[in-house]
Order: sequence, then C-alpha cells, then structure tokens
Amino acid sequence: MRYKKAQDLFPEEIITLIQQYVDGEYIYIPRKPEKKKAWGENSRVREELRERNEQIFKDYQTGLSKCKLAEQYFLSEKSIERIILKEKNKQMVL
Repeated sequence: MRYKKAQDLFPEEIITLIQQYVDGEYIYIPRKPEKKKAWGENSRVREELRERNEQIFKDYQTGLSKCKLAEQYFLSEKSIERIILKEKNKQMVL
C-alpha cells in the first residue's frame, strides 16, 4: 500500500472537513467490503505455502522424520505435525 497525497485526491472542502477530525495525521481508509481481497491474492504466498505443505506431506510419506522435516523447512516439529495432520485430513476428504 502506498501513501497518496490528499491534495491530489480530494477537493479542498473535503480536506478542510477531514482536518477538523485529524490534522496532519496518517489515516487509513479501508476498502469497500465488495472490493476486499483475500490474504495472499496479490502475491503467490498462499500458493507457495500450499505447495510447500503438500511437499512436506509427501516427504513425510516417503519416510522423512518430523525432526528432519523441521530442520529442512526451518519450522518447528509442532508446525510440521500440524501440516501433516491437515494434509492427511485433506486426503481423507478426497
């Protein structure tokens, strides 16, 4: 998100009105609900995590220990266990 100058967006009357409430402060104007984007929609992070988790589960199925997976993926063993359980549940549904 980039900052934009109010002078470039709003008429002077609106700027004056806003200054009655906040003068010289930064404010955040949220998106309209219908225009909100889901987490990871602008980047590939969500997709990359899904692929990583699937790979962790495949590696686990081929015999890699939770400890080795934790070291390999720089995660805690608890996180590895959570990912394995989630992937296992996904396969049961399919």
